[in-house]
This record gives sequence, structure tokens and C-alpha cells, in this order.
Amino acid sequence: MQVISAVHTKRRDDSGKTGSRICAALALTFILLALPVILVARETDWPKITVSRDGTPISYESYGVGLPALVLVHGWNCDARYWREQIASFAERHRVIALDLAGHGHSGSSRKTYSMKSFGEDVHAVMEAEGIGEAILIGHSMGGSVIVEAARLVPGRVLGLIGVDTLENIEYPLTEVELDAMVAPLEQDFVPGVRQFVSQMLSVQTDEPLREWILSDMAAAPSVVALSAIREMMTQYITGETARLFDDVRLPVVTVNGDLWPIDYEANRRHMQSFEAIVIEGADHFLMMNRPEAFNSALEEAIGILLDRTAEESSAPVDKAQ
Repeated sequence: MQVISAVHTKRRDDSGKTGSRICAALALTFILLALPVILVARETDWPKITVSRDGTPISYESYGVGLPALVLVHGWNCDARYWREQIASFAERHRVIALDLAGHGHSGSSRKTYSMKSFGEDVHAVMEAEGIGEAILIGHSMGGSVIVEAARLVPGRVLGLIGVDTLENIEYPLTEVELDAMVAPLEQDFVPGVRQFVSQMLSVQTDEPLREWILSDMAAAPSVVALSAIREMMTQYITGETARLFDDVRLPVVTVNGDLWPIDYEANRRHMQSFEAIVIEGADHFLMMNRPEAFNSALEEAIGILLDRTAEESSAPVDKAQ
């Protein structure tokens, strides 16, 4: 009986050890299976939120390292997604920040008026939140009007401005009658009005899926935001405010534009510290999306021009009072 009892005891001990080994193996298997998920979660750059001057939450994304930082500002009825073809490429050498202006994307939409000045405050808030001390501001379309407003708020921290299919003529002589005619179709029937308005900015060479995505996405924007923003932006041309802003902001400007609209170099240079344009032939208003390789190359060139300007200014002799 003692022998039998000893055998049973040994079996129980072996069984316990086997069970422990099985549990340990299962735990290890679970960890190994979960590891990729854990790593992905750690590596994912989720959007961040900061607050603009008026309390509006502003969503933005930050990638990469390196100076100067590139702050990407989207256009009318767009958002940070429109820069997808640029972020990965430029984040290899620069800190890249893409934000959603108020009323766009994932940012708050409680404002009564969506002015270029208030959008400039959104950019300012993001730069403050991320501690950006040296940047190039890059604005597509309406974003061109936004980045000059933002530059006024952060003197000494912006090396230059890059417009993307924008700022063709900052003296453009728009009238109230012309603005009303432009906005009327949007006010009467917003969705088809936006589709018609934006379709004029797209090339026939733009592939159909991308064309439809742009038209549908922009037509889905909040009409209250869109109507306010377009009137605020274009009114600055009627009053001459656009040109006066560049009189105040003494920064070099480079644009990377398609060839849908002519550029008035003389008008721009009357108000800008310096102005140069890189034109991509055959490209339309959304060139960063439908001509990404050509656009990225041109944007790299534009950044180089601004850095060269900065180097020239820093090496220039300083006049001293006698």
C-alpha cells in the first residue's frame, strides 16, 4: 500500500509539473501572438488635439524629426488627408505636421465666422503645442492665405512660405458682384454647387477614382463652414488685405503651382520680400495628389530655395550705426 501510494503521489507531482509547463507554454504563445499588436500600438502616431485661441479643438498629426519643421495647411473644404503623398517622404528629413483647420476634418466646428485670421490662430496653436521654433509653412489653395496670417503670429520662427497652387496674383481685382456670382451656386444648392465649382480645378488627366473622391469629399464639407470661409478669403482680395498682409510679413515666398491659372510675378513681388514660382506643366489644383512624384520633387526644390535664402541672409554683413 505504501508503494502504491508513493506511485500515485509521483503521478500527481508529474501531472502538476506538466500542467504548469502547459500553462507557461500557453502564456508564452499568447505573448508572442500579442506582440505585433503591442508593437503596432506603440508605433502608431495617433492624431493629437490642441486648443486654438478661441477654445476650438484643433486636430493634428506629427511625424519625423529634423529642422526646419514643415507645417502643412490644407485648403478649402479639405483636411490633413490631402497631404498623404507627402508625409512619409518628407518625414525622413523633417518634422512634418499636418493639421485640420477649425471646421474641417476632426477639428471643432463651433465658430460663427471662419476667417483666415482665425485659421492662422489654429496653426499658431499647433506650433505652440509642439514647441516649433523653426518652420516652413506650406499652404494649399486657401491655405496660402492662412499661412501668411499664421506667420504674423510667430515672428522669427518662420523661414519662409510655400504656396501650393495658390497666390497667383495677390493684387487680383475681385469685386463684390463677382464674389456674389461665385458663391451663389454654393448657397443655392451646396452639394452640386461644390462639385461643379471644384470640377473646374481638376484636369481631364486626373484618374476617375481620385476625381470622384475629391469631388465627393469636398461636397461633404459643412456648408456653414465652407460658405463663411470662401467669403472671408475672397473678401481679402476685394479689400486689398491679401497684398497688405505680405507687406507686413517680410518673408521669402515660393509657390509650387499647376498651370491652370497665370501667375503675376510683378504684382506679387511688389509686396513680398521675394517671390519665385515652380510650375508643373499639365498639373491641376490638386497636384500634390494626382502628380505626387513631380510635386514632391518640386516641393523639395522650393524648400531648398528658402533654405538658401536663409543662409544668404544669415551670412550677409550687418550694417552698424556709425
